[in-house]
Amino acid sequence: MSLTFLIGFMGSGKTTHGRKLANFLDVDFIDLDEVFEQQNGTISNYFTVFGEEKFRQTESDLLKNTVYPENAIVSTGGGLPVFFDNLNWMKQHGTVIYLQVPPGVIAARLSNAKNERPLLQHKTGNELLQFITERLAEREPIYLKAQIIADGVGITARKLADLLVHHST
Repeated sequence: MSLTFLIGFMGSGKTTHGRKLANFLDVDFIDLDEVFEQQNGTISNYFTVFGEEKFRQTESDLLKNTVYPENAIVSTGGGLPVFFDNLNWMKQHGTVIYLQVPPGVIAARLSNAKNERPLLQHKTGNELLQFITERLAEREPIYLKAQIIADGVGITARKLADLLVHHST
């Protein structure tokens, strides 16, 4: 099986579905955001102290320098594939699945977690939806370069596993 990277906008379910898929396939699960926070403190604080540019570089270094098990599901930060050569690196080292979720669904999921997300702080209702819509429009052309595009609304671990099997055959 090797490595499978889950990409998508924040709130698309990368961590939730990644854990379920790893459990279903009986492989390791790695959340790069968790690894980042174990090494550097909270993403929110790091972002505030060092800024987005330093965060993106550190996040990219983490992606490329982490020692991965032979078979694992890896959830990434929402912006990780968009910066540097990260998406190409992931595609060279495994299979990339884009969890595609509409902006309205993402906004509903994130409305209670805004303080934990540096890019969403102080955004309310329509501001939040507009921000997500605009940022997703910028990022989606890159997300769509993943080897597998999955409807992230109502997806199951079994369906994700089926998509992986069909991709590898």
